[in-house]
Amino acid sequence: MKKLVFLVCFVSLVYAAKVHQPFEKYTLDGAVIDMIYKHNKLYCATAASNVEVVDIKSKKIIQKIQVNKIKDFMGDEIDAKIYSVDELNGSILLLVQAARGYREVYIFKDNKLQNIISVKDKLDIARAKFLDENTILFALLGNDIISYDIDKHKRNWTTQASQSKFSYFALNEDKSKVVVADESGDLHIIDTKTSKVLKVLSGENLDNVYQVVFKHSIIATAGKDRRVVVYNTKNEEVYYKTSSFLIYSVGLSPQAKIVAYASDENNNVTLFKRSTHSNIGVYTGNKMTLSKIIFKNENEFFVASDDKVVNHYKIK
Repeated sequence: MKKLVFLVCFVSLVYAAKVHQPFEKYTLDGAVIDMIYKHNKLYCATAASNVEVVDIKSKKIIQKIQVNKIKDFMGDEIDAKIYSVDELNGSILLLVQAARGYREVYIFKDNKLQNIISVKDKLDIARAKFLDENTILFALLGNDIISYDIDKHKRNWTTQASQSKFSYFALNEDKSKVVVADESGDLHIIDTKTSKVLKVLSGENLDNVYQVVFKHSIIATAGKDRRVVVYNTKNEEVYYKTSSFLIYSVGLSPQAKIVAYASDENNNVTLFKRSTHSNIGVYTGNKMTLSKIIFKNENEFFVASDDKVVNHYKIK
């Protein structure tokens, strides 16, 4: 009996040693819907009609980009959600909730907010990112993927990734390719210059893919089927890990050596080594459903959720 008690205590201590709390927290005005990390800053798209910029060195919010509130179907004024955010050479791209279920696209530059796509265009845009200073890539809920020329106010090309409803997309480092996820579980890799579908990855996720990340030819998914699937698009190796709960968010370290995913109903994040599949640890302290996992480097990462707090972790 004593040996059994000792073994239970030992296992508990080992498990506890692998559970880590955030070493820093950043409190914002609203729940975080999207987030990027650039130039030692976090750009946080919130549900509170703004994008908040957090300086990691000073640990302070150094900028807030505010958009107008909107009216709901009852005529009441509500906050506009910022569905996605991006930054390129000082320009900040915002995808903003508009009236009647439509979305608007803005660029914030030189302290001015310029409307690029308005509610009058009647587009149900789900995600938008820069391709270059004059081109944005956005996706409609119907899974139309569109390259858009900002100066000419017209589309370069439009392609439908599949017949399934759009979920998420992620660009590779040089933005030459985009991987598109949808509710079927299939992934479509598309050339951003030509709109050509280069590859379809299928059969691993069996249901909706909530998120996808794409770095150094490695793709990782967050699936409704409780699978985080890891693809190596160079050698076509693929494997998956399962979770006890829906996987809402996934992240890859800058060198794609570490995979992070929302791993249980308590909103914890599990990290594992991509090459060996071995777990690194569990990172806790998130109170609500995760929306984004972003790495600062190979040793630190950030987690955003439907809470107003972004947690900052060190990998131990």
